Amino acid sequence: MNRLQLFKTLRQHIKISKKRSLAYELNKTAKVLIYLMSGFFIIYMLFIAIAISLVANSSSTETPAEFLFGLLPFMLVADFLFRFMGQQTPAQLVKPYLLLPIPKYACVENFILSSMVSENNFLWMFITVPYAIMCLVFSSGLMAAIGFVIGFQLIIIINSQNYMLWRTLIVRSIFWWVAPVIIYSLLFLPWIIKNFDSMFSLYGAIGSGMASWSILTYGGTLALIALFFFINRRIQYHYTIVDTANDKDAKLKTVSEFSQLDRFGQVGEYIKLEIKSIMRNKNMRNSFLYSTIFTIFLSAMISYTDVYDDSFSSKFFIVYVFIINGGMLLVKVMGAEGNYIDCLMTHRENILQLLHAKYYFYTALLLLPFIIMLPTVFMEKYSLLMLFSMMAFAAGPIFCTFMQMAVWNKQTIPLNSKLVSKGNVETNWFAFAAEMAAMFLPVVFISLLSLFFSDTITYTVMLIIGLAFIMTRNLWMRNIYKRFMARRYENTESFRATR
Repeated sequence: MNRLQLFKTLRQHIKISKKRSLAYELNKTAKVLIYLMSGFFIIYMLFIAIAISLVANSSSTETPAEFLFGLLPFMLVADFLFRFMGQQTPAQLVKPYLLLPIPKYACVENFILSSMVSENNFLWMFITVPYAIMCLVFSSGLMAAIGFVIGFQLIIIINSQNYMLWRTLIVRSIFWWVAPVIIYSLLFLPWIIKNFDSMFSLYGAIGSGMASWSILTYGGTLALIALFFFINRRIQYHYTIVDTANDKDAKLKTVSEFSQLDRFGQVGEYIKLEIKSIMRNKNMRNSFLYSTIFTIFLSAMISYTDVYDDSFSSKFFIVYVFIINGGMLLVKVMGAEGNYIDCLMTHRENILQLLHAKYYFYTALLLLPFIIMLPTVFMEKYSLLMLFSMMAFAAGPIFCTFMQMAVWNKQTIPLNSKLVSKGNVETNWFAFAAEMAAMFLPVVFISLLSLFFSDTITYTVMLIIGLAFIMTRNLWMRNIYKRFMARRYENTESFRATR
């Protein structure tokens, strides 16, 4: 099999990989919702293209190509962050092919090339193509418009390869986050050193070179792509082998007893299990650290800056800051327990006690953003009623929504292995839909109440709703438990198959 045939075969495998997933048939309803949301997202991007083109056509100092490329640093940062929602690294996909009689780098090379032509990279064309039609075709010509679109796509490919490199290293250690932060900060260096116009002109010159088919501009861009290709080729292969071998020496660790939790009986034992799982297992520890750091960062931004002081941002981010730390971990409820689900099923109502323990633990974590956000009360940004109501609303209907995933999650999350494990790729569209609903529906609910009532009444209503869910937690958790037990054989079989 030559390289071209191998590329076609592996490309086909990538396309059908989701259909081979055990969760594929489960997610039909949720996928319809995701497709609808994707349609709205595409429409939103088209509106962005129209808005930018109207501003660009009215500019007398920059050409249309220079104008959009002047915004390139902001677009690259957004592109890098959004890739964490879905883009896989080749090391996640290569494991089944390692024993085949093919050159050792062949699979990695083909998966890297496939990532360059993935659907994620072409989403930006919903902005660049309409923009080129409205701004460049009639003013600069068809060839300039084509050069502009192709040039922008090459920049996005570079960004995707940069993401691939650092994502692979970040899952090894959280400290690798320093590198992308420095790199993307350097993109704004002309603005920091001189002014915004200097940065705008610098990146605008790249856009002008792309539109005019400059050999120097395209040559430099292609050289960067080649450089990232060979760096990723080496890094991805290395960590694929390292994670597959998985031959780390075992080290003894001090066992923490947490005896103060003994008074809570079996629920206390499961709270201990949750704490120890986070402390000892790499995947759970990293997820907890990321969510905690992001919660602290976002809370500090809201408390000590005026970045999120407008009406929409103040409502949106006050919701987000209370759900990110506990909610984003609860949405994968039972995933880690899939590693030892057989043990949990040996005693009646073990799962119910486990659900109670998880709920109490992650509800207690809501005190972190609450304490950090207290300065906003003294600075009169938010009221104490607002903080209490959001904390109660998060612990009530939002956490109730997330915990419904205990019924539908049936893919084991690996505790330590990361890059090449089967459970690392998110295939549960219900979980994604729950996350989106938790992020946006509370904001819509607050906004609707604010149209008809004062802020005091609005947040009092949210507080009452939240407390109602908290006080009835035994009822809806018992309902979740019964539905889980009705599907216990199907879920247990799936957990075993995805270990």
